[in-house]
Amino acid sequence: MAELKKQGLDLELTEDIAQGNYSNLAIISHSTSEFIIDFAAILPGVSKAKVKSRIILTPEHAKRLLLSLQENITRYESNIGKIEIPKAHSANDDPIMNMGPMGKA
Repeated sequence: MAELKKQGLDLELTEDIAQGNYSNLAIISHSTSEFIIDFAAILPGVSKAKVKSRIILTPEHAKRLLLSLQENITRYESNIGKIEIPKAHSANDDPIMNMGPMGKA
């Protein structure tokens, strides 16, 4: 187990969680009290995507995640370069783009 210290908070990162899950699809839904983000991977030639992780956030924490991602992307792009999002040849060719931005349902 790895112990992480960040901003005075002890975080435990177990080996199995540290391995992570690959995702190229995020499906986002919400109710009045929570945001739900399902992470999955769509692979070529496979018609079914399996959700690997589901994260449930309060609206406040979803907004904090959005702001943190914006800040980190800005830092990344200033150090490494602009992140380009390629356009699909046709909307029907790309199921992720059919879902809307970031696979939003």
